[in-house]
Amino acid sequence: MIFQYILFLFGLIWSFSIIKTQSIFNRKVGLIFKLFISKISWFSFLAACYFGFKNFSIKPTFIGIFVSVLLVQLSFSFIKNKLKEKFDEQKLHQFKTFFEITLILLILYFVLF
Repeated sequence: MIFQYILFLFGLIWSFSIIKTQSIFNRKVGLIFKLFISKISWFSFLAACYFGFKNFSIKPTFIGIFVSVLLVQLSFSFIKNKLKEKFDEQKLHQFKTFFEITLILLILYFVLF
């Protein structure tokens, strides 16, 4: 039972972190990310919630959802603050642009080939 609950929490954290990642990108890349990746993550998040409601009572399920969302929000905030401390705005913008272009190319590659 504990192993199932840990898997439930892992599924929630994994899918919500992918959903949260969508907010980092600009509008064009966010749209591509939303169409190809975020939809699957929302489905995974809802499936994990259903799994929780089916296998556990309501209280542990809601606690798991709350803890996983809180953990992802705090970790994204922590990473954002650390990156702003370590790098200047110009380097962060260059890396973000490089990452967005790479993501677009990877998605196009997997869709076309």
